[in-house]
Parts: sequence; C-alpha cells; structure tokens
Amino acid sequence: MLALRLARGAHPLVLLRRLLVAAASAGVGFLLLCALGYAMGHPGEAPAAVRRLLWCVLPLAATVHFAVAVARTDPGTKPRSALSAVGLGPARLTVLAAVSTAVSCTLGSTAALLLFLHLRGDLTGLPLDGAAAELLAAGRPLPVPAALTLLAVVPVTASVAAALALRPRRVPLPGKDGARGPEGPADRPEPDGAAPRPAGLPAGLPWGVALLSVGLAVETYAARGATGPGLSPSGGFGAGSAGVLAGWVLTALGLAFAGPGVTHLCGKLLQAWRPGVTRLLAGRALMDEARRIGRPLGVACAVASATITASTLYGTDGARAFGPLTGLGAALVLTCTTATLLTAALESRQSRVSTKDALLRLGASAALLRTAAALRALALLAVFAPLTWTVAVLATLPLRG
Repeated sequence: MLALRLARGAHPLVLLRRLLVAAASAGVGFLLLCALGYAMGHPGEAPAAVRRLLWCVLPLAATVHFAVAVARTDPGTKPRSALSAVGLGPARLTVLAAVSTAVSCTLGSTAALLLFLHLRGDLTGLPLDGAAAELLAAGRPLPVPAALTLLAVVPVTASVAAALALRPRRVPLPGKDGARGPEGPADRPEPDGAAPRPAGLPAGLPWGVALLSVGLAVETYAARGATGPGLSPSGGFGAGSAGVLAGWVLTALGLAFAGPGVTHLCGKLLQAWRPGVTRLLAGRALMDEARRIGRPLGVACAVASATITASTLYGTDGARAFGPLTGLGAALVLTCTTATLLTAALESRQSRVSTKDALLRLGASAALLRTAAALRALALLAVFAPLTWTVAVLATLPLRG
C-alpha cells in the first residue's frame, strides 16, 4: 500500500520511467507467451520451441537491467531521516523498491496476457481480435499454469535484482589508531580542507578484456560451420551458430565488465599533460562516476556493436531473416539499453548536485561546469565509439569469411 501511495504522488518523470518499465515487461511477457504459443502449435518441434524461448533471455536481461536502474533513481526509496524515524530504514526501503519494481512489471505482464488472448481470439469485441490465431495456436487450450509461470519471470527476476542491487551494505568499522578492524584495515580520515581522493581503478577491466578476447576467439572458431541465416531464432541453430552466439554473449559480457575501467581511464587521460581547471573537473568526475555510468556504457557498446554486425551481415534482408518477433526483441533490447544509459546519466547528475552547488558558491561559473560536462561527453564518445566499431568489425570478419 505504501508503494502505491508513493507511486501516486511521484513526479511525472518518475511515473514515466515506471511506465517504461511496465511497457518493457509487457514486451518480454508477450515474447514469452508467443514462444509458448509456438510450442503448443508445433508439439513435434521441441528444439525449435526451446530455441525461441532462449532468445527471450536477451530482452529479459535488458528489461531487468533497466528496471534496476529505475529503482536506483527512484526518489521514493532514498533514505531519509524522517522515514528512518517512523521505522523505514535502509532495509525496509530496499523491500519497498523491490515491491515497486514488482508492481510495475506485473502491470506489464498483465497487459501482455490481455494482448496475447486478444490476438488469439479469446477476447472479442475489439479491433484485430483473432488476428494472429494461427500463429498463437488458437485452436488449442491455453495451459494456464505455464502461461502464469512465464509471466511471473519478469516481475520476480526484476524485483530480486532490484533488492540485491539496493541492499544496504555493511560499512567496516575502523580499528583503533588505524589498526585492522573486523572487516579489514581502517580508512584514515581525510584532514580538514583536503581534496577527496578519487576512486581507484575498477577491478573488472582485466576480466572484461579477457572475456572480450575469449568471445572473439570463440566466434572466430565457431564461424567455420555457421552461416548467416542460421543465426536467426527462426532458422537453423546448429553447433556452429550456437558457438557464434556464445561468442557474442562473451563479447557483450566483456564490454560490460570493462566499461567502468575504460571510463575511469578516460578520466585519467583528461587530467594528463598539464590539465587546467576544466579538464581537472571533467576527469575527476569521470573517475568518481566510473562505476555508476561505466557498466551501462559497456552494455550500450555491446548492443551497438551487435547491431552494426547484424546490419552488416543481413543488410536490407534483416526483416525477412529474423521476423517480426525477433524485431520486437531487438527493439526492446535497444530501447531498454538506451533508457538505462540515460537513467544512469541522470543518477550521476543527481549525485553531483551538492558538488555543483559547492563549486558555484566558491565562485565557479555555470559556463565552466557546462564546458566540463561537454568535455566528459566528448571524451567518452572519443573512446567508446572506436571501441564499438572495432569490436563490430572483429565480430563481422569471421562471419563474412
């Protein structure tokens, strides 16, 4: 009930983000139900039905990633002293965020079920009722437990992921005189007036590079027995194409792991070679926000490289090679990835509000802060755009050969 009251009194932008989560959940739920309809209409083609179901994992992962990003920026789940006074501490706010995420995703899954039943012809009286009766196996009874289980995948996964991402972390207590505390060495307090130390290099960069290299190697090895149309979820799915898809997945994971580290290095490069005030502000901000915006940037880089690869391989025949449902899944992945990146940028901007106000009080001009923000964006574009293009070219070469 508290989650519904917070949703009713939220800012319109917050409501829009929740509606986008519900829309993405509806798209994934509809894809899952379509896979169920194919299995009902083709009982003798179990491998093809399983393949269609597995292809739904990509839009599912993108939707869950977006739902977690929206939960992180939800102002209704931010810790406040007034909420703590009435018993809503960090742990209960985490539960509240998970419940709000589950409510949004459940609304989307309900809309997907209604659309599925409408296109099957089970719900009549509206335009286009029964328009996809043959595709969705309208002549067979719908297994309600299976349908409800598939529809529950998105709400359950998204709410659990939001709870894990927003769970309160235990801060280690420092020991006496800098000695080792119960969870590690104590952090020495900074002296008054000292500039805060920038965050260190994220630990995922070596793993990201390793996964990226392994993914490209697996794809190159597997491409010997794969053909272009075989990569479609509606086409053949032999050992070669399975290896190519595994290579793509490893490449995407590598870029996602390497994103924070690459962002951190962008900040260090901005501060190299006698930096001025603008480059110092831009570089220090990138280093501090590397973990927050680096992961969505890496995922966006992976999706963009896969899009370039698919458009290069299929060109204008991509719609016929993949079909409308695969197009819907690709649209969900692209939309959720872009929305997640924008949401992370908004979260990063909100986290710098106090720093921005302090700089303005110290005499910094608004033009200086805008220039630093533009410099951060140009630095990220200058690094991630060539990286995306290079990965796309390396992924395309073995498939075209």
